[in-house]
Amino acid sequence: MKHISLGNSGLMASEIALGCMRMCRKSLSEAEELVLTAVDEGINYFDHADVYGFGASEEYFGKILKMHPGLRDKIYIQSKCTLIRDEEKTLYLDTTKKHIIESVDASLKRLQTDHIDTWLLHHPDTLIEPEEVAEAFSELHQSGKVRHFGVSNFKSMDIEFLQSCLEQKLIVNQMQLSIAHTDVIDSSNSIKLNDEDNIDHNGSVLTYMRIKGMTLEAWSPFQVRFYGGVFMNDDSYPTLNSVVNRMAEEKNVSPSAIAIAWILRHPAKIQPMIGTTNPDRVRDICTACDIELSRAEWYELYRATLTDEGRVQLGNSATGGVPKK
Repeated sequence: MKHISLGNSGLMASEIALGCMRMCRKSLSEAEELVLTAVDEGINYFDHADVYGFGASEEYFGKILKMHPGLRDKIYIQSKCTLIRDEEKTLYLDTTKKHIIESVDASLKRLQTDHIDTWLLHHPDTLIEPEEVAEAFSELHQSGKVRHFGVSNFKSMDIEFLQSCLEQKLIVNQMQLSIAHTDVIDSSNSIKLNDEDNIDHNGSVLTYMRIKGMTLEAWSPFQVRFYGGVFMNDDSYPTLNSVVNRMAEEKNVSPSAIAIAWILRHPAKIQPMIGTTNPDRVRDICTACDIELSRAEWYELYRATLTDEGRVQLGNSATGGVPKK
């Protein structure tokens, strides 16, 4: 598996990362097998958050690290804070210095490690005071508890505002992106015909991040809409599934591998965050690293999604078709 420098930081991470949100739903032995399989496949980057299982996924991971001395030195760990939740919903967001530092300390304890490689603010907070975040980040960096920082689900100006107060460079932004959820990419493409599609909803965040040298980490890389389930075998995406299945058969890989290869093909060097808890699925998905889609194939897949969503017609003019009346 190839490695990429996250945000030009020199932190050489695997081009595919493993998201650990659901890890706590498995037994400890199953979670151990999952982590070791990922490492065997070349994955060295593992994504956590304090709210994943209300800390239980980090606790599992910490136990696995203790069971395998030397493993910590071979991998990178990422975690996040911001969300204050109960069992059903987010109650509020907290980006205060006190909360950030306490969250890092709690994650370090659960993970049984002395440092976290990348720490993210999980969601933008309308009440954010960036000077206070800056104090927290500087304290954590100087103490050696956190080596790099980033954000998740932030738009361009949210990043710019926060970065203006920080000594440390934000190296990543984690956002939802899949072949069936292309909002992050849509704003920089001309194959959009409806007026709504031509509204810039996210501040051209991907283009902004490329200018700033930040890495986009793509969460839910098989999902449609916001927690809408996977696109495979979804009757709402017949064109996309037809194209994906055809390409998978042609290349002798799975549809999942094609979906990940589509993300990896982008020149921004986007890092997909896969969330499976099935070791066989990890092995299958990692075959995407051996696939290089052509420009024509990438756009055929993209246009298939737009067709299923009623935004463009396949097979029409070079500009992408005819607007829906």
